[in-house]
Amino acid sequence: MNKDRSIVHMDLDTFFVSCERLLDSSLIGKPVLIGGTSDRGVVASCSYEARDFGIHSAMPMRMAKQLCPEAIVLRGNSSTYTKFSDVVTEIIKESVPTYEKSSIDEFYIDLSGMDKFFGCHKLATEIRKRIIKETGLPISFGLSINKTVSKIATGEAKPNNQIHIDRGTEKPFLSPLSVRKIPMVGEVTYKSLCDLGIKRIKTVQEMPIYMMEKVFGKNGASIWKKANGIDNSPVVQYNERKSISTERTFDRDTTDIKKLESIIIAMAENLAYQLRRANKLTACVAFKIRYSDRETHTLQKRIPYTSADHIIIPLVKELFKNLYNRRLLVRLVGVKFSHIVEGGYQINLFEDNDKVISLYQAMDKMRERYGDRAVLRASGIGAKSISRWNPFTGEPPPLLANRRQ
Repeated sequence: MNKDRSIVHMDLDTFFVSCERLLDSSLIGKPVLIGGTSDRGVVASCSYEARDFGIHSAMPMRMAKQLCPEAIVLRGNSSTYTKFSDVVTEIIKESVPTYEKSSIDEFYIDLSGMDKFFGCHKLATEIRKRIIKETGLPISFGLSINKTVSKIATGEAKPNNQIHIDRGTEKPFLSPLSVRKIPMVGEVTYKSLCDLGIKRIKTVQEMPIYMMEKVFGKNGASIWKKANGIDNSPVVQYNERKSISTERTFDRDTTDIKKLESIIIAMAENLAYQLRRANKLTACVAFKIRYSDRETHTLQKRIPYTSADHIIIPLVKELFKNLYNRRLLVRLVGVKFSHIVEGGYQINLFEDNDKVISLYQAMDKMRERYGDRAVLRASGIGAKSISRWNPFTGEPPPLLANRRQ
């Protein structure tokens, strides 16, 4: 492990709530819930005041309201949050050579070597002060030799503060903390660890790695390394212009609307699944159509970050409808997602309910186990296999545009 690294983890505190408070100061100091407003809705974010009642993200809104009846419930506006996130991203981009945007409100910054010129802690502090001054948003950061320790440090720094973990003090810093603080330790793993009497990181540190591997397999080894402050993963330079796409060229040009729609839906559904599988979100959807005379048209639309089928598929169908000229035969259709960033499903919790989220999770588990086309919408069943590839792992995509269907 390179002990000369200096990695900063920055996290905007209760980001969605903070954005709402900038727009409406009367929300300051009050318990605020953001997410689906119906009883079947889910909490996407909540204020610290609401957390005092035991409320947390992904909790059913009905339960949250029972725990805190006086809470102010807001539906949330993902496009507003995206704009605030873009402002913060731009400030970081102007200030450092390498940064990774791991979600809409979370960043890793590699300041390795900057001590020679400015001082890593001083530079990180200046960036944080600038973000607070220019946006009004509270933000916390942790600084250490790697991503894991820095992320945990940020959690300890909150709300709206900062922590610098000096080189060589990683293990003592982590030691007294709950094993729940380790990234990748979810509720199920945490319960398993507690059942074994392992509640503090210190206990994991004192165990030999092979014991953790024996009980938890490869995950056990990863947990042990993180507990000991070992993490060699690099800060991956953020590039919003990454994209994934798929196309289909027809053996015979067609005007069969049902066939075209079936293929387009299957394409969009498959790409949306690839996003979720790689923990990604898209903010731009494009549709491409080529007619028999080889004239090609493309139309795209910017949207709030999402990976949800029920948001993406209707949009793709709308773009197709706007481009399609019924007088001409169609030779090729294609779907493309761009402006892709890291980020889980939380951004979609504003409009989704627990049934929808559970449905996606169940469908994706089936696809993961039995293949991409194990579960399909009825409207997309008419399409032949679109692809079985993961565009985020480096596996080469099939040359769909050159295949004769």
